[in-house]
Amino acid sequence: MQFEKAYSFMIRKLETGLPSYLSYHNTDHTKNVVKAAEYLATAENISGEDLTLLKTAALFHDSGFLHDHQDHEEISCQEAQKHLPDFGYSEGQIGVVCKMIQATKLPQLPENHLTQILCDADLYYIGKVQYTEIAEGLFAELKRFGVVKTKMEWELKQIEFLSVHKFFTRTAQNEREVQKQANLQKLRKSVSNTLTSPHGEKPIDLLKDAMQMVVGVIIAGYALKGFLVPNHFFDGGITGLSLLVHELYHFNLGVVIILLNLPLIIISFFTVGHRFAYRTFMSVALLGICLLLLPDVALTSDKLLISIFGGVFLGIGIGLIMRAGAALDGIEVLALYTLKRTSFTITEIILGINVMIFGIAAFKFGVESALYSILTYFAATRCIDYVVEGIQAFTGVTIISGKSEVIKYQLVNKLGRGITVYKGERGFLPGKFEISTECDIIFTVITRLELRKLKNLVYEVDPNAFVFANTIKEASGGIVKQRHHH
Repeated sequence: MQFEKAYSFMIRKLETGLPSYLSYHNTDHTKNVVKAAEYLATAENISGEDLTLLKTAALFHDSGFLHDHQDHEEISCQEAQKHLPDFGYSEGQIGVVCKMIQATKLPQLPENHLTQILCDADLYYIGKVQYTEIAEGLFAELKRFGVVKTKMEWELKQIEFLSVHKFFTRTAQNEREVQKQANLQKLRKSVSNTLTSPHGEKPIDLLKDAMQMVVGVIIAGYALKGFLVPNHFFDGGITGLSLLVHELYHFNLGVVIILLNLPLIIISFFTVGHRFAYRTFMSVALLGICLLLLPDVALTSDKLLISIFGGVFLGIGIGLIMRAGAALDGIEVLALYTLKRTSFTITEIILGINVMIFGIAAFKFGVESALYSILTYFAATRCIDYVVEGIQAFTGVTIISGKSEVIKYQLVNKLGRGITVYKGERGFLPGKFEISTECDIIFTVITRLELRKLKNLVYEVDPNAFVFANTIKEASGGIVKQRHHH
């Protein structure tokens, strides 16, 4: 075997034949892999013919990039089979070289010591201090091929890859694993900083949130000045408390809402987050200004219409602001703050505050006014749910059945939904605890309008199937947003 001649031939071929846009899989990469393979082989007591074959596999392992980046391992083997006979390699030796080259294909599946060494040599850079600089070249290359589109997507893929990667040889584990973990932590920190930084948000998203916030404030202000205030109706939460103070002491409603929410916004800065606190302050301040500018004009004197539509418009306005990542009422923040100091739940705390508000309203302005105000509060909360969750609120459905294969087919091909399958066991019944069988646990996300259709499909296949559903507050990605006919 004439390795030195083969080395000179292939390096010259790579230098003149590789495309200039290959910023990672270039000649330098091949040289580095050959050096790393030789170093690891020496440390792992590999010598003689095995060492020569290992270095030859390292030399040819990316030669397929001379022709195509896809399935380059197969093409690299073809290059080895084409040229190595000219340098004294037998058919059996070339077969060993090709087996090592194929082992470098991701996910790496080395079958013996030599293939383990080459796999570690190929990815030796991920355990280097210079990892970031080398990875930048791979990012630029993959971006050109369309494999990744953004730096964030690249970093997330790298985090996923480094998290599951393992070195196979003891030498690589001892010398590179610690730095690889340090590189992984650096990547995670970079992604975390990007996700939590307000500068990481796209301008178009900020504009959408701002528009939603402004529209929500105007609708909420319209509900207060056009329905509730002129007719002495109330709501729950801090808004209801502000209306109560306004009616009792005739303070300016806009000023009262800002003053009562301000302490809770300060608390939210430390308990929820500065982004939420800033946006909530802007929303409350805009509402205060809106209430100062809008006149008190009663649109109707019908108490039922006032209570229902006042609540509807107020709920729509608050819901839009919540979708923009803010709040118009600090009662949830107050409940969260109080929760840490009492044994009551958030729901119980909010209920207690609202009972107090409506109780005072009943005492000062009559039971009828308080009852209509409760109806207003109910209408507002329902509308908030619809605006925040959407009219077609998503439902997560879990199905456990002994006929899971047929059910999976029905869900995907009849209902048109994507599914996720968990492996589990069913059985463990009273009196038969020792009896169980393996089964597929199917999970899918649908709209609540599709729940009946799903159950019908499932029970047609297996009347004894165990099906349970729960509401999902937010769902994105996949195919959950597709329109379906019912």
